[in-house]
Amino acid sequence: MGSKKKEIALQVDISTQELWEEMLSSKGLTVVDVYQGWCGPCKPVVSLFQRMRIEVGLDRLHFALAEADCLDDLEKHRGKCEPTFLFYAGGELVAVVRGANAPLLQKTILDQLEAEKEVLAGGRERRVIKGEAISGEDECFSHEKGDGEDEDIVSSEKTCTLAIIKPDAVVHGKTDEIIVKIQEAGFDILKNEERTMTEAEMRLFYQHRAREEAFEMLVYHMCSGPSHLLILTKTEGTEDVVTAWRALMGPCDPDVARREQPESLRAQYGTEMPFNAVHGSQDREDANRELGLLFPSFKFSDKGPEAPEGAEAEGAAGPTEALRIPENMD
Repeated sequence: MGSKKKEIALQVDISTQELWEEMLSSKGLTVVDVYQGWCGPCKPVVSLFQRMRIEVGLDRLHFALAEADCLDDLEKHRGKCEPTFLFYAGGELVAVVRGANAPLLQKTILDQLEAEKEVLAGGRERRVIKGEAISGEDECFSHEKGDGEDEDIVSSEKTCTLAIIKPDAVVHGKTDEIIVKIQEAGFDILKNEERTMTEAEMRLFYQHRAREEAFEMLVYHMCSGPSHLLILTKTEGTEDVVTAWRALMGPCDPDVARREQPESLRAQYGTEMPFNAVHGSQDREDANRELGLLFPSFKFSDKGPEAPEGAEAEGAAGPTEALRIPENMD
């Protein structure tokens, strides 16, 4: 009971326009967790907020909750399957983070606190985000980046793999939990994009299975609702990122995963085939092909494909080239 009271005290519930206006007039930085009524607030990041509130102080950092359907100002954020965090200072929107990305949230909080400190000291103007700028799907919006910085470049020092949180896990509200487990396992999420896959994309992605009885069901499932497409890398240890992600996922069949690797993601979040919660590439070559297909504008490391803006990556599967993904890797 005590922990529940602490959580309520940490995040102020904003349910009316009057409370919203009061929040905008507060001093310091306020981080608003915008959530949907059907899934509730984002709980995995509460411990981070508690720690940062203690470290920073009550007068400089505030946290709030706001249901998107309750406030007209949050209309643009309705119907999203992932949490959205809005950062306000001086009554202005200064940053937006989508997804339960704890490291990114922590960095954004610290960056915005420092920026607000400079604003109050008269050393700079507050840089704000206009309403029309938050209609896209980028993971983080902020005007703290340099003009020449390209957010679609993945460091050449890192190798990457593709991870997909499938529609069955997303619709059951497990996205945040899975992302937290991915981060706790030492992975860095370079890109997190919510996307509803098209039939054409999935028929190309799974064309190696076109003659199987399960092909149509698999395509239908992957197009049935939003998925989360993640680009993962791993900086801790020496284990290859593709191998590490496959190990965290566990066996393809959730029943087998529960017997052999009960701590794996598919054991915890999968139900039955093809509803096994997550997808991962078989090896580095498959990772390069899949990333090139689903993220053609990204430039990868020298160990992977490099694609110019708006073009498919070299080596990415085209309409006549089958993706070499084994049958048991969905």
